[in-house]
Amino acid sequence: MILYRNFRRFYSKALIQPAYALRVFKKRLLAYLYHDFAQGRSSPPESVTLFLTHRCNLHCKMCGQWGEGGVTKKQSAQFIQKELGQAEISSLIDDLSGFRPNITLFGGEPLLFRGCVDLIRQIKQKGMHCLIITNGFLLEEMAKELVESGLDELNVSLDGSGSLHDEIRGMPGLFDKIMRGLKQVDHFKSLAHKNRPLINLQCTVTKFNYRSLEQMLEVAAEAKAESLTFHNLIFTNKEILDKQKDIDRLLNCSSADWEGFDFDPGIDPAALFDKMREILSAKVDFSVDFYPNFSRRGLASYYENAAFSPKESPSRCLSPWIVAYIFPDGEVRPCLNCSYSFGNIREDRFLDIWNSKRAIQYRKLLKKNRLFPACVRCTELYRY
Repeated sequence: MILYRNFRRFYSKALIQPAYALRVFKKRLLAYLYHDFAQGRSSPPESVTLFLTHRCNLHCKMCGQWGEGGVTKKQSAQFIQKELGQAEISSLIDDLSGFRPNITLFGGEPLLFRGCVDLIRQIKQKGMHCLIITNGFLLEEMAKELVESGLDELNVSLDGSGSLHDEIRGMPGLFDKIMRGLKQVDHFKSLAHKNRPLINLQCTVTKFNYRSLEQMLEVAAEAKAESLTFHNLIFTNKEILDKQKDIDRLLNCSSADWEGFDFDPGIDPAALFDKMREILSAKVDFSVDFYPNFSRRGLASYYENAAFSPKESPSRCLSPWIVAYIFPDGEVRPCLNCSYSFGNIREDRFLDIWNSKRAIQYRKLLKKNRLFPACVRCTELYRY
C-alpha cells in the first residue's frame, strides 16, 4: 500500500537528513490536525515552492508547460517574461523565515532566473532547507557557485543515458553536458570538504523510456547520486478535464494548465511493473524508488482506466495544508495547475494570504469533495 511505501521513503531520507526529517514530521502532523479540525484554516506550510520563472531552455516531450502539447509555449512573450524582482523575492524570504519552511526552487528552469544563486544564499542564511529542481543544462557553468551557496539538495531530471535522454528532452548532447556538470559539482564538493548539495536524480516514466529504465542505475552510480526516483507519468484526458470544469465554475478559476497533460501515455503497465521489480531488486549504493509506488493492479488502473480513481491511498488531497506555490507574478496558489489564487505577495504578507478568506474557501470545498477530478493523476495526492 502506498502509505506504507511513503513511510519507507520518508524513513530512508530521515537516515540521511535526520534534523530535516524531524522538522518535517512535526509540521506534517500539525497540518493533519488542521485539516481535520480547523475549518479550512492551516498551520504555516511545511514547504514553499517558488516558481521563479516560466522560461525554459528545453522542450521536453511530456512537459505540460513546454512539451508537445504544452500550454506555456502558447502564451505571450510578456507572460513568459513576467517574474518577481530580486527585492520582492528578498522581502518574501525574510517573511517566510519566521516559520522556516523548506524552500523548493522550480520553474520553467530556475537556474535561468537572474540572481538564483544569491537567492539560495539568502535562504540558507535564514536557516531554511533549500532544494532546486533543474534540467541540469547550466550545471557545468554554475557548479562552483551552487556548491558554495550552501544548497541542500540538487534534484536533476534525467530520463535515460546518452541519446535516449537527448531525444526526450529535445537537445543533442544534453546528457553528456549534464554529466559533466554533475562531475563538476562533485569536484567542488570535494575541494570544499562538503557533502552538500545531495544529488537526487529524477526520472519521468514515459512511453519513450519505460522499457529501458534500468539504464538509470548506471547513470545514478556515475553521478554519485544519493537517490534515484522514478516518477510515474502525469497525464489526463478530456473526460476528467470536463468534470474539473464544474469545480472551476464554483471557484471562478481555470485549470487550463492541465490541458498540457492531455495525451495518451502509451505505456504497457504490465511491462512497466516487471521493470519496476527488476530495478527495485538491484543492489546499489543509493536509494531507489518509484513514485507513486503502485501495486501491479493499481499501476494497470492508473495507466489504462480512463476513469481512474485511487484505491491504494486515502482519496483526499492534503497538499493545500502542507505546500504553497508562489508564481512569477506573486500569486500564491494551492496547486501548480490551477489558476485559483489565495492572494498576492506584492499586496499582503504571506501568512495573511495563507489563511485568507479565499484560502479557507478553497480548503473547505476541497475537504468536502476529498479531491477534485484532476487530482487523480497529480503526484501531490500520493505524497502526503
